[in-house]
Amino acid sequence: MNPFGAPPHPPSFDTDHPPDPKQAEVCVHCGFCLSTCPSYRVIGKETDSPRGRIYLMQEINAGRAKLSPETVQHFDTCLGCLACVTTCPSGVAYDQLIAATRVQIERHYSRPLPERWLRQFIFAVFPYPQRLRMLLRPLWLYQKMGLQRWVRDTKLTEKLLPRPLAAMESMLPPLSASAFRDPEPEIIPAQGDRRYRVGLILGCVQRLFLPEVNAATLRVLTANGCEVVLPPDQGCCAALSHHQGQELQTQMLAKQMIDSFSKYRLDAVLINASGCGHTLKEYGHLLQDDPEYCDRAADFAASVQDVQEFLAATELITPLFPLQATPLIIAYQDACHMLHGQQIAQQPRQLLRQIPGIELRDPIDASLCCGSAGIYNILQPDVAEELGRQKVYHLKQTRAQVIASANVGCTLQLRKHLQEADPTSMDPPPVLHPMQLLDAAIRQIDLSTLLAGYPQIKR
Repeated sequence: MNPFGAPPHPPSFDTDHPPDPKQAEVCVHCGFCLSTCPSYRVIGKETDSPRGRIYLMQEINAGRAKLSPETVQHFDTCLGCLACVTTCPSGVAYDQLIAATRVQIERHYSRPLPERWLRQFIFAVFPYPQRLRMLLRPLWLYQKMGLQRWVRDTKLTEKLLPRPLAAMESMLPPLSASAFRDPEPEIIPAQGDRRYRVGLILGCVQRLFLPEVNAATLRVLTANGCEVVLPPDQGCCAALSHHQGQELQTQMLAKQMIDSFSKYRLDAVLINASGCGHTLKEYGHLLQDDPEYCDRAADFAASVQDVQEFLAATELITPLFPLQATPLIIAYQDACHMLHGQQIAQQPRQLLRQIPGIELRDPIDASLCCGSAGIYNILQPDVAEELGRQKVYHLKQTRAQVIASANVGCTLQLRKHLQEADPTSMDPPPVLHPMQLLDAAIRQIDLSTLLAGYPQIKR
């Protein structure tokens, strides 16, 4: 026993930007966050809720608990969806608290070897498009030879692979030839008079898995008077690394992104993936301690806009045409880092409603995370599976013919679970980016032609 009440452990967090105790004390433990927290909804434990994690942070900071497999697991189950930030009546900056905690975990906690290897593989490959392309070449053959269908039909991955690797394989979309090359022109001129000069971030995973989204985005921008700049040396925005506490890699990738756009005079830097957009807008915070980049990072972050945010503010100048002869029902899926991280909700709906013949519907529990959350569906596949099933169930209740999603991770997660929800159906509702729908409406392409042009969404 310690008669003086000294903490039994030295604090596991160091003094370099630990989770702010003053911010943690803002939490009054009211419980409003519980109903909106996806991990609490699935797991049902207080320690897997925002207020439970804040309590753990305080205990670790005070030395009354330490980083251990048990405490780290509770932090790992957080999807980082930020729904609790939107809900909290006290204004607790939980996003900053969990981000700081994850950096501390990566500094001071040694994960089990298999988990460490998996994470090292992900962060050594996924943020680097050229490395990822090398991995995708044999996977492209795996698909073309029909092995993927056979493996999935026989459920071999579930029987032979570790759970995270099986989850990774289940998310792999059909690959197209355009996944293996980037757009060649560095500068793409506007159609007609130039209204704006913008940069477009291609992303790391999206440019390979959903290259058709970038192609559609380019056509929509140029059709609306934008000259688009595509820096050939641009890389990853650092979202994957940032959301998992990889501080040094996050800062390195952020600096590279800033440098790649620094030589151009632009009206805005645009992004069409919500998770990336949220991280890009945080560059000023991520590089606040870097004397060379802190001001440049803040300026860069201020120039970043989601493409839908930009188009809604600048207004479309090209006419839009119906996507089919009869009214088209679309369910819009709010990506967490768009809705909670960037407070962008109405702009995508505003754009979609400009397409003639559109009926827009919102699902029940629209703000609930789909379970993708960057690489969460790889690292925490069981919770992600349940959230994916819940999300798809509510989307199907809208009876939508098309689901619109503005994030690559959400799109892959929804496509997977839509197919699994009705495995006998060869035609589940397609999941398309709003830019694909706007592009088709501008080019007077009907929905059936649009879907035929994207082999990766045919079943």
